[in-house]
Amino acid sequence: MSDLPKSLEETIDQAIASTKAAIEDGVTRLQVEMVIPELKQQPIAERFLSLFQELGLQFKVLFPDAGAAALAKRDWDNPDFTIRGINEIQATVDPDDEAILVINPSAVEVEDVEKLCNAAQDRPVIILNPTLEDVSIVGIGYAARQLRERFLSTLTSCYYYRPMEDAAVLRRHPGGWQVWQDMGEQYELQAELSERPSSEALEKILYGSEESETGTAPKPKKSLLGEVQKFLRALSQ
Repeated sequence: MSDLPKSLEETIDQAIASTKAAIEDGVTRLQVEMVIPELKQQPIAERFLSLFQELGLQFKVLFPDAGAAALAKRDWDNPDFTIRGINEIQATVDPDDEAILVINPSAVEVEDVEKLCNAAQDRPVIILNPTLEDVSIVGIGYAARQLRERFLSTLTSCYYYRPMEDAAVLRRHPGGWQVWQDMGEQYELQAELSERPSSEALEKILYGSEESETGTAPKPKKSLLGEVQKFLRALSQ
């Protein structure tokens, strides 16, 4: 349960396995996040189709818009399951739907995703690589807090993987949130938490507090903002 993925293929395999475990545990609003720059969503979505087939579930796939849905339908040779844009009129939850996969929705589609989850009731909705909390769209203050409390807080991160400059955050259902650090020759587990660590918590776990116990300035530390490094190069191969 604790090993970091060594390739993009292994990352997707871990995500599928974690999602399957969460569905079998009765989780219905599932969020899968692979926080990797320039990730191509359609091939990952195609890999996830095997999950529904393995579980024997009738499903539909929803993309952010009709254009992306049409492209996937073409590339996937017009399969016999439904592929739609989430804002299309036909993108409703039908009585015979047993699961729904939503691909890469943004904050623009957050209301559509919320309505979909409400309509699905106890049927699994898997939200793959969303960006639902874009402050520039959702805003800040009361409206954003309402959205978070009403809907976003009901989503369960069944898989989360974020490689950084010299560290990584990993969560695989049903385990906790793991913080790993590159120690030169290998990555070592630094902490396992019950909730997703904030940026401040990550800085403290990886690099210590802002000041040493003696009150002197800390040694220069690497920034968590650097996303492209050797770990990502390995993932893109």
